[in-house]
Amino acid sequence: MQDLDPVETQEWLDALESVLDREGEDRAHYLMTRMGELATRSGTPLPYGITTPYRNTIPVTREAKMPGDLFMERRIRSLVRWNALAMVMRANLKDPDLGGHISTFASSATLYDIGFNYFFQAPTEEHGGDLIYYQGHASPGIYARAFLEGRLTEEQMLNFRQEVDGKGLSSYPHPHLMPDFWQFPTVSMGLGPITAIYQARFMKYLENRGFIPKGKQRVWCFIGDGECDEPETLGAISLAGRENLDNLVFVINCNLQRLDGPVRGNSKIIQELEGVFKGANWNVNKVIWGRLWDPLFAADEDGRMQRRMDEAIDGEYQNYKAKDGAYVRKHFFGADPELLKRVESMSDEEVWKLNRGGHDPYKVYAAYHQAVNHKGQPTVILAKTIKGYGTGAGEAKNIAHNTKKVDIDSLKKFRDRFDIPVNDSQLEELPFYRPAEDSAEMKYLRKCRDKLGGHLPQRRPKSFSIPTPPLETLKAVLDGSGDREISTTMAFGRILSQLVKDKDLGKRIVPILADEARTFGMEGMFRQLGIYSPVGQLYEPVDRDQVMYYREEKDGQILQEGLNEAGAFSSFIAAGTAYSNYNQPMLPVYIFYSMFGFQRIGDLAWAAGDAQTRGFLLGGTSGRTTLNGEGLQHEDGHSHILASTIPNCRSYDPTYGYELAVIMHHGMHEMMEQQKSVYYYITVMNENYQQPAMPQGVEDGIIKGMYLLEESKGDFKHRVQLLGSGTILREVRAAVDILAKMGVGADVWSVTSFNELRRDGLAVDRWNRLHPTEEPRKSYVQQCLEGREGPVIASTDYMKLFADQIRQWVPSREYQVLGTDGFGRSDSRAKLRDFFEVDRRWVTVAALQALADRGAIERTVVANAITEFGIDPEKRNPLDC
Repeated sequence: MQDLDPVETQEWLDALESVLDREGEDRAHYLMTRMGELATRSGTPLPYGITTPYRNTIPVTREAKMPGDLFMERRIRSLVRWNALAMVMRANLKDPDLGGHISTFASSATLYDIGFNYFFQAPTEEHGGDLIYYQGHASPGIYARAFLEGRLTEEQMLNFRQEVDGKGLSSYPHPHLMPDFWQFPTVSMGLGPITAIYQARFMKYLENRGFIPKGKQRVWCFIGDGECDEPETLGAISLAGRENLDNLVFVINCNLQRLDGPVRGNSKIIQELEGVFKGANWNVNKVIWGRLWDPLFAADEDGRMQRRMDEAIDGEYQNYKAKDGAYVRKHFFGADPELLKRVESMSDEEVWKLNRGGHDPYKVYAAYHQAVNHKGQPTVILAKTIKGYGTGAGEAKNIAHNTKKVDIDSLKKFRDRFDIPVNDSQLEELPFYRPAEDSAEMKYLRKCRDKLGGHLPQRRPKSFSIPTPPLETLKAVLDGSGDREISTTMAFGRILSQLVKDKDLGKRIVPILADEARTFGMEGMFRQLGIYSPVGQLYEPVDRDQVMYYREEKDGQILQEGLNEAGAFSSFIAAGTAYSNYNQPMLPVYIFYSMFGFQRIGDLAWAAGDAQTRGFLLGGTSGRTTLNGEGLQHEDGHSHILASTIPNCRSYDPTYGYELAVIMHHGMHEMMEQQKSVYYYITVMNENYQQPAMPQGVEDGIIKGMYLLEESKGDFKHRVQLLGSGTILREVRAAVDILAKMGVGADVWSVTSFNELRRDGLAVDRWNRLHPTEEPRKSYVQQCLEGREGPVIASTDYMKLFADQIRQWVPSREYQVLGTDGFGRSDSRAKLRDFFEVDRRWVTVAALQALADRGAIERTVVANAITEFGIDPEKRNPLDC
């Protein structure tokens, strides 16, 4: 836009500059806000942009000065770079298939180094320690620093990605594999950012509830710019801005490249992210240019260089660093003859050395210093770097991400560039280098970390134990519901209401809801426990005159996450790992629609296992035929199969309240008292029926996965064994009377966990295989069913695969499985159970069919039953799509 009155323009600018100099930023902001209000009232559209010019947010005059020894820090950082490179290359010389990443850490070495030297607080008696989410692909650099510190041995470095023999280092941050080292699994892109946000929020939760001191700990999350394409990376940033999480710092390594090419070749990823984060109320700090650019900016009085920087796009910036100084001179500065004049006194090498902000320790320090001192907002640091910085042939090129080897010429250049004390004859051996213990480098390295409490990363595998309330505490549920019909969801509510009163455990329970409390009958807890809000309740709720009104409190115990399963599960992980991160054992209890659990957030569920999370997941309205009116998208017939894929997830499908009580009591004992790193998935139903009292002596069977619930009495010629779980167990029990009228006796087994039965069977098989000369052990399924008469029929509200997974341990060769394969649909429960072929009639037909297959009865008996029950033999197969 042409300036029609430059004199007037300058007067306005001078006035603004005067206000800034004499009265400060707050006054200038106030005046501009008032002018904006005036323009809005008059209907004048403002030339407002949510992004700022393409330059550093912090001007040179306001940069905090880095206090350390730049030379010594560069020396240490260079050695870390070398050892990271050597570790990956040596592993691949041994086995080219091992892989590994060089380029990510090469671009972010300075970002980590400044944090380690000045900002990352380790846990001490006075400080809980900062929580750092390292970018997964940067793990070689974190190992290399730990090696330099003496925390890792050369043998471990030589066994990078070679873990089976127990001597190696995991490929990425994996707490399960390195339980004393890594805190958070982050390499599945997007999971680090979303879990870091909810971790920072949970940190505030613990502060406001009095579990940890306020304002000491901080969450740092390192991310790649390409990772920001993942919905989980940016999907929860509004929560951080809304709740003013000033204990959270995102550091986004903007090397402009993802795995296959530029992140935003046709635009600018840094500008895009600035707008996104500013719109979510974050403090945005861009670190784009290093200090070698400062003189050029100082001379840019007419704004020509700034305009050139604003117009150049990331695809061009990638080219500038993939080529050389002459290319930069011609294509960047040469786009404007005036700019070209400004660098005519500079050599091509000097032009080439014009550095990016993410590689300049002074600029990075200033950004971190501003971040940790900023109040009231989370901070994101957008640091511009070069992918594969210093690695030679692949630097800034599209192949950089997959680089795991470097040619000898590039190695020499790397060595010379970073002053590595390795001569030419040693280069091909790629020796690790660690200075002498009494060297200046080692003294400086330890001095930096001593100031910050010790080494990082480190993880606390165990905390202190919390005693489990006696099972009798849940007597009201164990005794059944009498004549009243209630669902297992209601039984769960009663269990939870009792547990939160316990003097030791109660305050440590973290109820988590994804906006479904009223669905699950838990709204009564709103008033009892309060919903956590960092500002309390600033309004009067519309239901204030009701007994169970909506109550928000600063020290509220409930986490009400809204319609956000990924966020709720991230809170589950934060709470379930608090024993490690805060030395505060907490017990998260998260209830949700079972259909929207593992299916929707399976990657997070796997990460929870890796992170050694402890807690209870309750899959509400479970089964494919219980949520009868909701149809295909809401009916779950497979969550237990998905749960079975996670090694440390214990899953149960109880039918009765007493089973649920026993399972939860056992889980509390394992997780809170024994400190086992497992978590539980338990399905509960919304179907109401009478809840019986617990029979004597069934507790052990409930936990192991099955127990004899009902034994057929009488003189029957034929017998069958009927297995059932969840809501379909009631159909199984109803089939007993039908079979009895046909002269068939039936024993009924309540199977609380087919998954646990399978786990036991596999363990027994393995033991037998490895001990061929010893007496074979028997699986628990075999122990239960051996010696029992008749075929075995299993029925559940889940896919047939769920019950079929124990087939190899069922003694009877006639093992029939009924289940709900296929898409769900809406109808009455009776209609749905007929459609999916799991009701009492179908159980009866399956039992008769198994007897006929055995030759015990004529096949006409089966055919007559089908006719009597009104079953159409040609009815549609539920699996037909």
